[in-house]
Amino acid sequence: MDNNRDIRQTSKLQEPDLKIPVSGMDSSRLQHSQLVTTGMGQSQLVISKQQEEALIRYNHITYLLYVLSYFTAGLLWIVPIIMNYARRQQAEHTWLATHFDWQIKTFWYSIVFAVIGIVMAVIGLGGLGLGVFSDSSNVALGSTGLAALGGLIFLFSFIWQIYRIVKGWIALTDKRPVQ
Repeated sequence: MDNNRDIRQTSKLQEPDLKIPVSGMDSSRLQHSQLVTTGMGQSQLVISKQQEEALIRYNHITYLLYVLSYFTAGLLWIVPIIMNYARRQQAEHTWLATHFDWQIKTFWYSIVFAVIGIVMAVIGLGGLGLGVFSDSSNVALGSTGLAALGGLIFLFSFIWQIYRIVKGWIALTDKRPVQ
């Protein structure tokens, strides 16, 4: 008999309070917060349909700017990262947060790998020049290999970034989180 009472109390404690205002969001757009428990026990904040659609459009724009940055020699590359950091908090605890994080991580990892590749290529090409002038074929061969490896790392960074932009944009179009 006491066991049934404990079960009822436990289930009563797990019900979400639907009347808690969402912190950090404009209350005119969103009336109340709701906690939805997924199958894995994670809680997600349900935002209004209007705010969700605005964040979806915003993410489409940032993905587009990443693509357009290839045609502007990377000059537009900084704009979507700033936009992502500016709106990231509004999507917190929603499926759209994965898109903001995805784009931010894509940007920073691409920067790191591109810089590593460029530095290796520059050092390799510099060594190649020294090897040619000093008549040392070993230095020239090693430098050529280093420059080629740097170029491959840079190429990998480029292809990896395109892959992540395409994968994220497809997931956004399907209205699902990026995984």
